[in-house]
Formats: sequence, structure tokens, C-alpha cells
Amino acid sequence: MTLDNRTCLVTGASKGIGRGIAEEFGRNGANVVVNYRSSEDAAYEVRDHIDGAGGEAVVAQADVANLGEVQEMYQSVHDAFGGIDVLVNNAGITVDKKFESMTREDWDRVMDVNLGGVFNCTKTCFEDIRNATEGRLVNISSVVGQQGNYGQANYATTKSGMFGFTRTIALELAQEGSTANCVAPGFVMTDMLADVPDRVKEGILERIPLDRFAEVEDIVGMVRFLASEESSYMTGQVLGVNGGMEW
Repeated sequence: MTLDNRTCLVTGASKGIGRGIAEEFGRNGANVVVNYRSSEDAAYEVRDHIDGAGGEAVVAQADVANLGEVQEMYQSVHDAFGGIDVLVNNAGITVDKKFESMTREDWDRVMDVNLGGVFNCTKTCFEDIRNATEGRLVNISSVVGQQGNYGQANYATTKSGMFGFTRTIALELAQEGSTANCVAPGFVMTDMLADVPDRVKEGILERIPLDRFAEVEDIVGMVRFLASEESSYMTGQVLGVNGGMEW
């Protein structure tokens, strides 16, 4: 499942799942675009890791919620690598509060990044993906979008919204042989999970049949598969990688 000479843009790639995806793509021959919003040093560490392993990567700063910045990033990618073959919409944020305490600003901030960013990046790269030889769109959602989660009405809404978006874009790409799929990870050992109180993590762990949280490596292999030619007959799907959690 190599990605030789395919240009892959990964949003939110400076840490967590995004970093794992970018480095996995680099190991498999892709030209990787490491997008970040504010973690510049971490993004360059990812680039250096990919380059050091024999891959090729560039760093591209852009706030995915800002369409103008996304378009500038797109142009810089074209200057470096040409058209985009694979887009992974991974960037996302949380602003967790019980709904009774959630403000419209809290709601809009998460919507603007988690769904607005998906729109901005997909819209900007759409023609490239559609016209590529087996173009690929991969959206990174969450089990929270399938189950809901206390205190995450905004986040859960954005992550479930990706399901309908993915299915619709899959239909619109299908005639050209390009695909769109969605990965819905469970609870993954990243900085986001590290910020969750221990008592809450214990309750989550009790709901996972495999009795452990996911490692980033558990997720990235599925994303690599969806980015590869081997996934050419899979489109419009939501793939749960959650340790057996029901939804």
C-alpha cells in the first residue's frame, strides 16, 4: 500500500493523530504537506522526521477555519509538489462544557474549525482530488460523533456532521473514480485524552471491550489504506476504530 509520488495534505499534522498520519504517509513514499495552525516547532519536527526517514515533506501554516489562509496554503503546495492527490481533514478542537453553560461563541468556535475547516479544505482541493488518478478524501471523525458525549454537544455535532458530508462528497466524486471515506477513532492516547480527568478516563475504559485506549498507530494504518489504491472500491464509508465500543 505504497503512496509513491502522491501528494498528501494532512491538516492538524503537528501532533497527535495528524502527526502519526503524516509520518506514516512519509514512510510510504508520499510527498507530505504538514499543516499546522500555531505549533510551528512541532510541525517542523514532523517534517524533519519524515525527511530523516527518506521521505519528502513541506510545512504549511494555515488556520483551516480561514478560507483565505487555506487558499494560500494550497498555492504553496502546488508550488512545491503540484496537485493534491490525498486530503486528510484531521484538524479539530474541543471547547467542552455542559450544554446549559455553553455559549454561542463556544458553539461557533468548534463549528468553524471542525466543520468549517473541512468545508474550506475540501472546497479548495476538490478539483485536484476529483481529477487525480484515484484521488482520496479522508475525514477524521470520532466515536463521539456516533455516541454523543457528556459536555461535548458542539464537538459531537461536528463529528457526526462529517458522516453526511463524507457520503455526499463520495457520491459526487464517484464518477471520476475518486473516493471519500471517514474514520471514526475511539479514545486515543493523545494530548486531548491526557487532559481528561482520571475518573472520567476510568469510566470510558470500562466501555471499551478491548480494555485499552487506542494508540495513534492503531489509527494510522486504516488511514493509509484509505489513501492507497487498494481501497479503490470503498467509498462513502464510516469506519469505526474504537476497540469494540457500540454505537
